[in-house]
Amino acid sequence: MDPVDQFGQLEEKLTRAIELFKRTQAENHALAGELQKLKAETHERSQNTKAMERELITLRREREEVRSRVEKLVERIDTLATPDAKE
Repeated sequence: MDPVDQFGQLEEKLTRAIELFKRTQAENHALAGELQKLKAETHERSQNTKAMERELITLRREREEVRSRVEKLVERIDTLATPDAKE
């Protein structure tokens, strides 16, 4: 094979390698951006989940408080409705 042809083939291979490297770098940059976006979304969802857990705990406490108050009111009503309370 002619040295000029060999040099041309080498030049062609280097050009393809450079193009492949550029594409790989661009893909890597795009993936890094996507990763950053997903990390931010995950953090936001985690914060939302924590807020919802706190709200759920608060609502459960409030429900128990309301239940307790209703039970006390029912007990008071029951004492008024029993025959012993009329005497």
